[in-house]
Amino acid sequence: FAGALCGLFCLSTATFSRHPSAAAMMRALLKLCCVAAGLSLSQALTPRSPVRQLSKLSAPAEATFFPFASSEEIAKNAEASTALYARKEGKDSSVGSDAARQLLGMRSAGETEDIWKIRLQLTKPVTWVPLIWGVACGAAASGNYHWWNPLDANSDMMLGLTDAAKAATCMVLSGPFLTGYTQTMNDWYDREIDAINEPYRPIPSGAISEGQVIAQIWVLLLAGLGLAGALDLWAGHSSPDILLLSIGGAFISYIYSAPPLKLKQNGWVGNYALGSSYISLPWWCGQAMFGHLSLPVCVLTLLYSWAGLGIAIVNDFKSVEGDRAMGLQSLPVA
Repeated sequence: FAGALCGLFCLSTATFSRHPSAAAMMRALLKLCCVAAGLSLSQALTPRSPVRQLSKLSAPAEATFFPFASSEEIAKNAEASTALYARKEGKDSSVGSDAARQLLGMRSAGETEDIWKIRLQLTKPVTWVPLIWGVACGAAASGNYHWWNPLDANSDMMLGLTDAAKAATCMVLSGPFLTGYTQTMNDWYDREIDAINEPYRPIPSGAISEGQVIAQIWVLLLAGLGLAGALDLWAGHSSPDILLLSIGGAFISYIYSAPPLKLKQNGWVGNYALGSSYISLPWWCGQAMFGHLSLPVCVLTLLYSWAGLGIAIVNDFKSVEGDRAMGLQSLPVA
């Protein structure tokens, strides 16, 4: 949430000089987010009446409440948890939310034998969202992105649609291709840790073979680099800016996941490398596509990447057991 606020603020500041209407819209969204944050905080800090809370419960007279549960309640909860886990182990990913979680690459997803669904799961589409947003921010901050407004007679439809296609292609590069490459490679090098933390993942569960995983890594990487070069040609760059950004991002992804460096073994360095890659690189890609990168923009987005550092730290908490067993010094373990 803090990252979203910072992004809206940065975007409104960057676009103010050339696009006052866009800046006004972003400032309005920022105010709305601040109001929502204030309401959420006041609700969280408001003391709740225990009488009102307990009046809604129809518990037996001898029942006890967390954290002072009786041994009978603990045993009952353990049986319920065991039954729930057993149902989850045998669930079919073709039904309801399990299918969606499987396709998005989310935790506790269902199982499937469809190899293309498994390949998609490895790329973790749920992680594409911040990179797509970063490309949009960079495109808007460039000052050269043209919006097509059908209600404005002076708005150039073809120019607006062309810029929309350029931005969408940058999003495909940042999301499905390079983030998919990063996530697949990270799962490959984390297969022993995932066997402890998330044994249902495609690689530790044996749902996909070693050769298929390695082939997917190479296909996504080479396709992403090829698309980056094509974007440079489309933008008319005299130097391959987007291709160089893509190569740099792919290299950071590799040293983050793979030995001997394996940056994720160092909590602070690894998490910041991950956060900055997810926030700064797509922003730079969007801005380079429509304009030029400058030192102030690079510094601003690297500072904004501290929000990504916090997200990466929180994400590490779900892997504490496996990290500790494999000697990985993530921040929650350290």
